[in-house]
Amino acid sequence: MEQTYVMVKPDGVQRGLIGEIISRIERRGLKIVALRMNVISEPAAKEHYSEHAARSFFPSLIEFVTSGPSVSMVVAGKDAIKVMRAINGATNPVDAAPGTIRGDFALDVGRNVVHASDSPEAAAREIAIHFKDSEIGKYSRIDEVCLYE
Repeated sequence: MEQTYVMVKPDGVQRGLIGEIISRIERRGLKIVALRMNVISEPAAKEHYSEHAARSFFPSLIEFVTSGPSVSMVVAGKDAIKVMRAINGATNPVDAAPGTIRGDFALDVGRNVVHASDSPEAAAREIAIHFKDSEIGKYSRIDEVCLYE
């Protein structure tokens, strides 16, 4: 099964949306194989968002993502990256469809509640930043027989 990295950003934590977001992930049929709540360190945040380092918003992005606790997850399932990005909705909440996390809970791109990896390469890199291999569980959900052919 494919794995992806998902983060409930500090704004989602502060607004009490952790349970709602986890519920949406699990109800869709994806499984959470690693989970941690912590304040991401500045070096980890800079490594995580390194592709944006030259952009003008980088300093405020790092300040925001390290401003309070966030919830980091490794989510697994068939096409987990594509499915998780669909659950999240468009990066800019103005463009996010109702029924998506951002479409239902966000108004501003700088406070868009969640992050999910956008490619297999990004997922592998981001998972490695936030989790050791030994912290990622391996188990089968009882309903996987109903979810996959």
